[in-house]
Amino acid sequence: MKIVRPALIFAGALFYLGLAILGAGGAAAFFSRPALALLAAVFFALSGAAVLAGGNMSPGIREDRSNRWVIAPLALTGFIAAYLPACTDRYDFWTFDGDAVRWLGVALFAAGGALRLWPVFVLGSRFSGLVAIQPGHTLVTTGIYGLIRHPSYLGFLVSSFGWALAFRSGVGVLLTALLVPPLIARIRAEERLLRSHFGAEYEAYCARTSRLIPGLY
Repeated sequence: MKIVRPALIFAGALFYLGLAILGAGGAAAFFSRPALALLAAVFFALSGAAVLAGGNMSPGIREDRSNRWVIAPLALTGFIAAYLPACTDRYDFWTFDGDAVRWLGVALFAAGGALRLWPVFVLGSRFSGLVAIQPGHTLVTTGIYGLIRHPSYLGFLVSSFGWALAFRSGVGVLLTALLVPPLIARIRAEERLLRSHFGAEYEAYCARTSRLIPGLY
């Protein structure tokens, strides 16, 4: 199992990046742009960090199975976003002007990816890809969790937005926006489960923090 998980992560990363390279018109076209070459390097660095971060896909001791539907639209939108922004960049369809946009996208992708993984390092085995209570689950309210309750989801959105900008893609920005409704549904399901498990402790935590953006939401 220790070998299978890293293999799956890097195989998934290769497949995802492969879709982008295909959309860009091949490896030569993709890597001819320094910003995209750096994007690929950051992508694999984050994949390596994901191997070290831990986390799991365990239903734990209690799971909200009714929320599993969000996995399909998130995965589908994600895979479309791997290919389509690179394709629109290739044909210069609905794109933003200037290489500065690409570099901004790479920076946001790196920052969002780091924010996405930070909570996984903090929670370790308590971090699940499912909406579930894990054995020995405790409520973490310090560090980044002292500001927002769902930093990993915010990181996911920022990195998705950065990926779109790296290809100067207006279509990619729209795809990122399409991720918001299923993510909000997942957040609400997660908060219902945590509220029912931790009770007043979680209510008090919600009262002093924001879901995603401090002071706004």
